[in-house]
Amino acid sequence: MSEYVLQTNGLTKKFKASYALDKVNMSIRKGSIYGFIGQNGAGKSTLIRVAAGLAFPTEGTIELFGAAEERELVRARKRIGSIIESPALFPNMTARENLEANRILRGIPGKDCVAKTLELVGLQGTGRKKAKNFSLGMKQRLGLAIALLGDPEFLILDEPTNGLDPMGVVEMRELLKRLNQERGITILISSHILSELYLLASHYGIIHHGRLLEQVTAEELKAKCQQYVHIKVDNPDKAAAVIQNELGTSDFEVMPDGAIRLFKHMDRPGKISSVLAAEGLEIEQFMPMGEDLESYFAKRIGGADHE
Repeated sequence: MSEYVLQTNGLTKKFKASYALDKVNMSIRKGSIYGFIGQNGAGKSTLIRVAAGLAFPTEGTIELFGAAEERELVRARKRIGSIIESPALFPNMTARENLEANRILRGIPGKDCVAKTLELVGLQGTGRKKAKNFSLGMKQRLGLAIALLGDPEFLILDEPTNGLDPMGVVEMRELLKRLNQERGITILISSHILSELYLLASHYGIIHHGRLLEQVTAEELKAKCQQYVHIKVDNPDKAAAVIQNELGTSDFEVMPDGAIRLFKHMDRPGKISSVLAAEGLEIEQFMPMGEDLESYFAKRIGGADHE
């Protein structure tokens, strides 16, 4: 049995003269939550559609649960649940009727799964309310309920928190964590809300202009996200010169707002502050900080544009 739920090898999708996917080699380990990161048009949705069988690659191969042949892939996709773009709902049906219709269409035996799935996503009390009258958050949860019918082993979610209010985003995050931890469901999730992915994902893939730039675990990302001393003084230009001359390092950045990020001498905060003060600089802010997923992503794709 493969330790990977999804693997691609040289996966390429070409539209006329442009590449939506360019030789992508991706591996998603069983039991992980894989945060898929990229700008609009980077290739996230194209890869997700290929994985779900809604599009076909121009070149390269894809494996699901170790299956690579077309017939095997068709069977393997029955083990997947997905929300791609926006959930496909019957607007004039209730939540229960939507799930029952999908259960019948997909040939899922037994009716018990409908009530259990509604309870799982917190929609058991919606009664006769029709889907067209649901809030956006309720529609997203109903879409997730449809994806969960049939107890999938792998969930593919394309922007599942899109349009949700802050509380809805938190609820969706906690639900996905529970599905992963309690049911062992592997999750591939693309999202623009990188701060949420940072709290959720165990693995990340960064895609840019159709190329997968990097795959990294949460632990590796934490190590890569540099720690620094955040310094705000009354004269940033002078402070930059002092840091370079007196502390002997050029490993710092002056941000657009004048704040300085010093990546060296983290273990010598007293030395840093005393050197700055000795040169007559007024220190307004001085604190240790660390980069987050958003800043790491911006730096990674910024570098990719110049490769």
